[in-house]
Amino acid sequence: MTAYAIGHLHEVDMCADIVEYLEQIDDTLAPFGGRFIIHGGQCELREGEWKGDLIVIAFPDLAHARDWYASDAYQRILPLRTRHARGAVFFIDGVDASHKATDILR
Repeated sequence: MTAYAIGHLHEVDMCADIVEYLEQIDDTLAPFGGRFIIHGGQCELREGEWKGDLIVIAFPDLAHARDWYASDAYQRILPLRTRHARGAVFFIDGVDASHKATDILR
């Protein structure tokens, strides 16, 4: 089942390290089947409060997401981002096309 790496980043200092991170991240994703679904963009807020940027990367499954994050290639560039941005990053499973809201009650 598709899994997602999600980052809610804020206080991003768009410096040379962040640019280098952005220039290198795509190559770290490819071996694990990762692809961007959402990468920042304008947020049209309807409820609550929001600040920062949302990044969503799809992977074939949680194992691929975990392996990507732990990979030498990603770990080498990770400090370029973590030194200049704050926020939460997590993995989560998606649902299949037949999913209904009440499925979580079972």
